[in-house]
Amino acid sequence: QVQLVESEGGLVQAGGSLRLSCAASGRTFNMTNIGWFRQAPGKEREFVGAINWNGSGKYYAETVKGRFTISRDNAKNTVYLQMNSLKTEDTAVYYCAADARKYYSGLATRWDSYDYWGQGTQVTVSS
Repeated sequence: QVQLVESEGGLVQAGGSLRLSCAASGRTFNMTNIGWFRQAPGKEREFVGAINWNGSGKYYAETVKGRFTISRDNAKNTVYLQMNSLKTEDTAVYYCAADARKYYSGLATRWDSYDYWGQGTQVTVSS
């Protein structure tokens, strides 16, 4: 089992940057793919990006490609979401999630493919 805790989000101006972290506990963290999702008020949960178990594979939603970067440090049991050039439409609650399939070669984009979730953290981008 994997337990996930996101770092505190925050308020940032449009065009600014913010880095979120997702700290994991559990012995299988370094075998699992991690996804980031977000949910804005009144909207469905949206895929942001994902990273595979060893960091060699990444995939991003078109809406964040070129602005957001996911990385991981398995020695620290942590995954990061670096968000640059933030826009007001990036305002949402951000979640990290773990795919329970060990050493899985694919990167899932559907929220129901992930088995463990963090509590979520609010990111607000002001104009």
